[in-house]
Amino acid sequence: MDTLAFLHHLQSQPTFADQIAYVERIHPRRAEYAELDQPLAPELLERLQAQGLFPLYTHQAEAVNKIHAGQNVMVATASASGKTLCYNIAVAEALLADGGSRAIYLFPTKALAQDQLRALHKLFAPDLFQFEELDTFDGDTPKAERAEIRKRARIILSNPDMLHLGILPNHQYWSRLLRHLRYVVVDEAHTYRGVFGSHVAGVLRRLRRLCRLYGSNPQFICCSATIANPGEHAEQLVGLPFEVVDGDGSPHGGKDFVFWNPPVIDEAKSVRRSANSEATHLFTELVNQDIRTLTFARTRRLTELIYIYSRERLTEISIGRPPQIKPYRAGYLPEERRQIERELFSGQLTGAVATNALELGINIGDLEATVLAGYPGTIASTWQQAGRSGRGQEQSMSFLVALNNPLDQYFMRHPDSFFGKNFENALVNPSNPYILRAHLLCAAWECPLDSGDEQIFGPAYTQERDMLAEQGILRERNQRWYLSPAIAYPAQAVNIRSTSGKNFDVVDTSTDSLLETVEASVAFFQIHPGAIYLHQGESYLVKELDLKERTAYAEPTSANYYTQTKEIEDLHIVKVLNKKKVGKVNLYLGEVEVTNHVVGFKKKAQYTEEVIGEEPLDLP
Repeated sequence: MDTLAFLHHLQSQPTFADQIAYVERIHPRRAEYAELDQPLAPELLERLQAQGLFPLYTHQAEAVNKIHAGQNVMVATASASGKTLCYNIAVAEALLADGGSRAIYLFPTKALAQDQLRALHKLFAPDLFQFEELDTFDGDTPKAERAEIRKRARIILSNPDMLHLGILPNHQYWSRLLRHLRYVVVDEAHTYRGVFGSHVAGVLRRLRRLCRLYGSNPQFICCSATIANPGEHAEQLVGLPFEVVDGDGSPHGGKDFVFWNPPVIDEAKSVRRSANSEATHLFTELVNQDIRTLTFARTRRLTELIYIYSRERLTEISIGRPPQIKPYRAGYLPEERRQIERELFSGQLTGAVATNALELGINIGDLEATVLAGYPGTIASTWQQAGRSGRGQEQSMSFLVALNNPLDQYFMRHPDSFFGKNFENALVNPSNPYILRAHLLCAAWECPLDSGDEQIFGPAYTQERDMLAEQGILRERNQRWYLSPAIAYPAQAVNIRSTSGKNFDVVDTSTDSLLETVEASVAFFQIHPGAIYLHQGESYLVKELDLKERTAYAEPTSANYYTQTKEIEDLHIVKVLNKKKVGKVNLYLGEVEVTNHVVGFKKKAQYTEEVIGEEPLDLP
């Protein structure tokens, strides 16, 4: 796209009020290639050449060389740099050389696994492998097909949830995979951080433990977006030493990264025009010029609102042409999300408004522009979202639309602080006592614990194991620790993504059909009685929230407002573990208990965001 022409177009409009705070021009980069230390199998080389994937970029060759040397490898390069080819080459070579070898690919979402299965089929089938040798195994896999997949698939594409809940507790059915497992691929490893990442670290340690039981010792290959600590992060996740590949040899087109600051509309109160309105304006101007664009919003509700505003504005300015845009976020039914992904990839849609659910590497085709409605919260996420446009070698644009908060406004005034800032660390804590205990129970169900498991779970293992034994949950016999007979299938009680329990269903009472699901942790905030629930640009009024059945009943409404909860947050300090004085400030490390109580909600007009009413709520 002609980025300068589009900026001139924006500046010529009557609504322009010097919103362009800064433009960072990122120059295009040519590819850098390198040779492998040892040649590829002829049939694999021929396949790669036929698809234009050879010669290899420098980072791809370096990664494959290190994998050939038997090392665990973490590849941490930018979006669209060809990271997946690093592990696909290594896995294909192993499977071609040994007909018994197996591999498992882990992705954070089912959608990514399906996307990569399509890519694998295109890359390898049917010339190198039969289609049925490459398959997904997740919660959507029909039960009638599971036994056959276990038997014939040589590359299993799954996610940590299925590994935790379905594969490891039933390892006796997976003996062929575990006995011959050559590679474990952990893609999008940067997403495994915090509580979720710490749980995934426990799951991967349980996998390593069962591999040891079955006599295999697989190599691990991790791929990540750029983070500050790729090697440390991989080692914390898996519990093994890693070699890092982070020099990017892939080509990239140029990009104009525009910092867009909404104009002040009330000097006395320092109020700026809504970032949602500004993002809507930019998105619709781009789409109206047939520039394929993805807009990121920070919440599900804002995703729906920006979509509604954009749909109406495009209807006004695109005479005779229906808006080719859709919203995309978590919570939609799987078939709805897959349909939107297909329409984006095929070019049927010119744009989409999404949460960070599209931040990951699902292939949705070549986009020319991205609009970020507010700073995403980290430098890494900002570049990940901006990197969804310009994945080829053409010129692209990204807009960061500032919210009216101190951090966003600081970056608008000091863009060098953003562009000169390092990426953040991805942090996990596999020794977290609550998480480690949960996975020790799961591990004991899979196979009795022994003293050698400290090598797998780390130095905190013995203390936590003994604590569980004191509580009678584990029972020691001949230096092996067995799970109490009172506990069955402990993995079912461990939600590795959330501590909030089973989801709530949202039912459309006009059709008696399921609209979507909502996590229990946000149910009181999103589907309380009287809430306006937004789904694909349509408004629904929640009439009833049945806590026992975990179901919200909603009906279509023409209300031109949305709702926002009012809550009271209570913080209770449970225990202080450490303290430190930094200047005049005391820093404390400890355990706290946070309680959120929803006490009411506001009704806010669409577009103006004016509060037009408030109502109390009586929730548990």
